[in-house]
Amino acid sequence: MSAHANTLTPARPASAFSPWTVRGILTLDALVTGGNGLAYLAFSGPLGELLGLGRATLLDLGAFLTVYAVAVGVLAARRQPPVLGVRAVIDLNLVWVVLSLVAMEVWLEPTTAGFVWIPLQAATVALFAVLQFTALRRSSRSSRNGGNGGNDGNSRTSRSARYS
Repeated sequence: MSAHANTLTPARPASAFSPWTVRGILTLDALVTGGNGLAYLAFSGPLGELLGLGRATLLDLGAFLTVYAVAVGVLAARRQPPVLGVRAVIDLNLVWVVLSLVAMEVWLEPTTAGFVWIPLQAATVALFAVLQFTALRRSSRSSRNGGNGGNDGNSRTSRSARYS
């Protein structure tokens, strides 16, 4: 056993754009949403036929998603995205999930590919909302504990502090 076996090293803070930070998840959301929106705009005809959604519908969705992605990207670029803004993104993502599934059943007449794509993209957006909520909660908890989430690298102290 080496002399350094019991040495505790401080935990390294996560990068600002780590996929597990608020900014990282917002950035990933903006990139995926923007890519989706641009694909809908650029290939609205063929994708509309494939999904059974129509060219005009995809053009409208593509424009909305592209603008939304830019807004989420601007929020992600802030050093500390405001909690209210992040909560708005979470809420809008959840609204998107519900509206996607309702639209599929009530208003749209998708093809088989559309019946696969719509729930798949809704599940992806739901995952973004869950990850954003989790990261926001972790970030808030970290702020209340002096910015390190109660983890100062000394696991014995951190554990006892958590349970006292």
